Amino acid sequence: MINVGIIGATGYAGAELVRLLIGHPEAKIVAMSSVTYEGKKLSEVFPNFEGITDELLTDMDTVVEKSQVVFASLPHGLSEPIARKCYDKGALFIDLGADFRLHDEADYQKWYKLDYKDPELHEKAVYSLCELCRDKIKEAKIIGNPGCYPTSISLGLYPLLKAGVVRTNSVIIDSKSGVTGAGRGLTLGTHYPECNEAISAYKVASHRHTPEIEQMLSEIAGEKVTITFVPHLLPVNRGILSTIYVDLTKDISAEEIRKLYTDAYANEKFVRVLPEGTFANIRNVRCSNYCDISIHPDPRTGRVIITSAIDNMVKGAAGQAIQNMNIVLGFAEDCGLNMVPNIF
Repeated sequence: MINVGIIGATGYAGAELVRLLIGHPEAKIVAMSSVTYEGKKLSEVFPNFEGITDELLTDMDTVVEKSQVVFASLPHGLSEPIARKCYDKGALFIDLGADFRLHDEADYQKWYKLDYKDPELHEKAVYSLCELCRDKIKEAKIIGNPGCYPTSISLGLYPLLKAGVVRTNSVIIDSKSGVTGAGRGLTLGTHYPECNEAISAYKVASHRHTPEIEQMLSEIAGEKVTITFVPHLLPVNRGILSTIYVDLTKDISAEEIRKLYTDAYANEKFVRVLPEGTFANIRNVRCSNYCDISIHPDPRTGRVIITSAIDNMVKGAAGQAIQNMNIVLGFAEDCGLNMVPNIF
């Protein structure tokens, strides 16, 4: 059994890590930390864990000391010193925050208003969206876990971009997320009366996931990809639906487009290319590590419309982090992640 620890266990993504890792046959949670609730049991914060785990929430140093794998679910700007401690002791560090996602420090400075305090660590870190980056992370000790929006979008676009048939300067993305994507901290925008029975765009053309999305898409395409990205807040707890509009650079049939997707994901358990005429829906991936993709060519305009659905807390956060751990440690990639989606 691998000893794992979770830093930030009382945030939404942290609690989801606990839920999933409890059922992992190769991992044992040995320590969890929370600044706000240190000394309390996790079940005092989340009663669903009553009788399941009685582990007391501790401090971050104890988590690092006791663990062979450390998951950190923290706001940006806090992960570097923890990553350094893990690296120096030989523990695997998987960051669910933003600190190890961007390759270029200038992008981090622009979008997050901070510098890299330990640049050497960033040279050692590997950004890993599992299905697209698994070959890069076999020896990784620091992993930047992708954001939820970039995951749904990159998986949705990968086959077309890889084939080189997309006009890369005019990609338009409309994404809608459940409220858990905003985190557990209290804000007016996620206050129940503000978001219930409502839907609104937010951070239009200024969301911090934009450089991460463009970074991943550009790597796939082998050239710079520029996007227009508009996120929206849905009055639901979890789920992301991304609708992506791309112009084609060559005449390609609907059958050929579909084959690009079915070939690309033929051996990917967690990416489901949906049958023709069906539509990706967040309810069909709820509480699971699946990404559902539906493809909708529009011959009238020469565009293709792709819809991609994930659970932002699982495939968009905790599930993908565990999938990354499984790859690095040589476990079956679906180990601990064989959840059937819960549609109710």
